[in-house]
Amino acid sequence: MADTQRSSASAGGSEDAKTMCIADGEENIIENPNFEDGLINWSGRGCKILLNDSMGDGKVLPLTGKVFASATERTQNWNGIQQEITGRVQRKLAYEVTAVVRIFGSSNNSDVRATLWVQKPNSREQYIGIANVQATNKDWVQLHGKFLINSNPLRVVIYLEGPPPGVDILLNSFVVKHAEKLPPSPQPDYANVLFGVNIIKNSNLSDGLNEWFPLGPCTLKIENGSPHVLPPMAKDSLGPHESLSGRYIIVTNRTETWMGPAQTITDRLILNVTYQVSAWVRVVSGGSGPQNINVALGVDSQWVNGGQVEVNDKRWHEIGGSFRIEKQPSRVIIYVQGPSSGVDLMVAGLQIFPVDRKSRFKYLKKQTDKVRKQDVVLKFSGSDVSGLFGTFVRVRQIKNSFPFGSCVSRSDIDNEDFVDFFVNNFNWAVFGNELKWYWTEPQRGNFNYADADELLDFCNKYGLVARGHCIFWEVVGAVQSWVQSLNKDDLMSAVQNRLTGLLSRYKDKFRHYDVNNEMLHGSFYQDRLGKDIRSYMFKTGHQLDPSAILFVNDYHVEDGTDPKASPELYIQHILGLQEQGAPVGGIGVQGHIDYPVGPIVCSALDKLGTLGFPIWFTEIDVSAVNENVRADDLEIMLREAYAHPAVEGIMLWGFWELFMSRANAYLVDAEGNINEAGKRYLDLKQEWLSHSHGHIDDKGEFKFRGFHGTYSVEVISLSKKLSQTFVVEKGDSPIEVTINL
Repeated sequence: MADTQRSSASAGGSEDAKTMCIADGEENIIENPNFEDGLINWSGRGCKILLNDSMGDGKVLPLTGKVFASATERTQNWNGIQQEITGRVQRKLAYEVTAVVRIFGSSNNSDVRATLWVQKPNSREQYIGIANVQATNKDWVQLHGKFLINSNPLRVVIYLEGPPPGVDILLNSFVVKHAEKLPPSPQPDYANVLFGVNIIKNSNLSDGLNEWFPLGPCTLKIENGSPHVLPPMAKDSLGPHESLSGRYIIVTNRTETWMGPAQTITDRLILNVTYQVSAWVRVVSGGSGPQNINVALGVDSQWVNGGQVEVNDKRWHEIGGSFRIEKQPSRVIIYVQGPSSGVDLMVAGLQIFPVDRKSRFKYLKKQTDKVRKQDVVLKFSGSDVSGLFGTFVRVRQIKNSFPFGSCVSRSDIDNEDFVDFFVNNFNWAVFGNELKWYWTEPQRGNFNYADADELLDFCNKYGLVARGHCIFWEVVGAVQSWVQSLNKDDLMSAVQNRLTGLLSRYKDKFRHYDVNNEMLHGSFYQDRLGKDIRSYMFKTGHQLDPSAILFVNDYHVEDGTDPKASPELYIQHILGLQEQGAPVGGIGVQGHIDYPVGPIVCSALDKLGTLGFPIWFTEIDVSAVNENVRADDLEIMLREAYAHPAVEGIMLWGFWELFMSRANAYLVDAEGNINEAGKRYLDLKQEWLSHSHGHIDDKGEFKFRGFHGTYSVEVISLSKKLSQTFVVEKGDSPIEVTINL
């Protein structure tokens, strides 16, 4: 999905002087941070810097102190104010950055960014994004973020950049200090949660429209004729319940897309609890083309997506989704919206209920035993088999052969602690950016394969299998500007050169390729080169590297939040490629998910599994401020994937703080401390190793049930102890393994 980023940025808003606390000077590695000594230690980055006590006829004054600096006469976005901090930062230490900034010369808000420029010993350069904030010309705002340097740098410069040319960047104070370690997250209190109990009142409409109200000047009315059965995704999660009544709300006189039936549910929600959403929906009149229907929450002034579905006929459709509230709101309403104005909307059996994850985990453990384990018979042979009856045997699994992998980038492998965690806990790798076209050919004819080559060397050194991500990326925002500027003939030539150059260079090096990333969400190449270009990419890729399995890869397929990416649309997309002769070999489900609910994820996998292709979760990450909630989210995703027979591999989209594309998704903090989510991952990896012990029977055999992978067996008698390794492969059960003593 998104690029892997080297930052942890948070955007601060306007705050008064009392809340913009700056660290003690002795902790700050920035010299002259408040400009008390003028502009000493500061310089302009491609522009001029000035010291000011006021600007704008006295309307702009320092927030703290007597002066502030301005970067002026800027002609490029990257122009700004900078300070060299070489020798004041240490590798593998996390640093926290706080700056008080604003802009001058524009009434529009502008992005102000803090960036780190690092020159490595081999003279290669690295730019690390630290933080960004929307700045205004009216108030000072606080910019806050963190960074970490993996390698020993020759030079390090920190600077501010971002606004359009001609807009001044103003800086009042700047702090860089060693980041404080955050305390562990508190364990959420679920003691009073009624799992599986619907919090929507009068859901069956047995009390008329009591508890319901129209959002906007539309009209609500009750009619009969909706389904009496629960939507399928709710059946496995909802507690004891009665059948649906067959009554539904019909919404008429809708003049805006957001109009629909609503309830206030503020006092019924519990923080950090994951809620599942389920309903039947339908449209009946007006409008043209497919209609998007959305169960939404208004959380104070914020819109939260509770699930979406695209409807293009007059049948009842299931809508499913999920949400979670992490901060105490003052008001929450739930409402159903989406169709075009003038389109009547029908809603039946809306259910919102807390999900019992522990119960789901128990179910998934049983499923995993059925799907991932096999009966194994060890047959002992040798010169003295007759004397082995009753001999003690200990079997321990050394390695699970199921693919568990993660995203890795070139700068990551300069950090020995990162490498140690990676090679001990993953057996597959995928490159974050280094194989993407905009990385390997940022300007036409200017190639950079060095990073990908070094990452492949890393994989080979540690026996890691590599996925190729990605040959093309269909979303226009991920296509480099020189490619976008080409005419049709030149673009086709560039596509052919990309295929030939990449796949010839790395033939037989990557087990998989994501051929054209996110085709459900973008159409750059198809729009420019015609609908056959997608199948051409697959066909040519297969010709150039027949050993590689070619994947489609997309996001939001598994969570019910995106009408563009439903499992049904993904299936249609894959079948369409096959009809054009594309040798599709696998289905990539990215797994960037917010509030995972097992039955919703499983439903998507069941549908995709009907195609018979191997399914891989290619980019899993889950994001929650509370590490315990994050751990539960991760466990849901890993257990659902591992328990499903169609899933043949799981890749995380990173695990190390500051080296992931999503905030609050990491398993290991920047300095190598494993958090609750990381511990949960390691616990699951241990759970998915099989161990057994007992005695050899009178047939010279020992039987056990275990996961696929590598094992050691010890045969222990009074006179001696023998040990040997063996491998349990996929196959018919029971698998017979001969142990020659």
